[in-house]
Amino acid sequence: MSLWLLDASVLLASEDSDDEQHADASRLLRGGDSLATLDLAFYEVTNVAVRAWRDLVAAHRLRERVAALAEDGGLVRADAALLGDAVAVAEDQGISVYDAAYVVAARSSRRELVSCDRRDLVSLGLALLPSDVPTPSTP
Repeated sequence: MSLWLLDASVLLASEDSDDEQHADASRLLRGGDSLATLDLAFYEVTNVAVRAWRDLVAAHRLRERVAALAEDGGLVRADAALLGDAVAVAEDQGISVYDAAYVVAARSSRRELVSCDRRDLVSLGLALLPSDVPTPSTP
């Protein structure tokens, strides 16, 4: 079983059928591999669904996806230590502290980060795209 930490962009791609990573993000969420995310994902997915998409139903579905990960023990909390480490990664890599928090969360939980953020995470070798994740093992 593989261990993956999903950033909010993967959760959003699983909801957005127009996203080029939609099918692979959905496949990853349906698979049998161990999945986690950072607690900040609750805020980001809700914000995008409500403010950008203006879709309260999608916001609810996305929050339920994050909650399901949390119920399976897959929620990493952003605390002072994680954010302190994220500042160092952000400075070193030239990325936002927000993105760096996902990098640190993945590292601290011994997971591989999966993101749709090609520019800031995938291009730097800090994450894989959902399409680059091998087909999940069956439960």
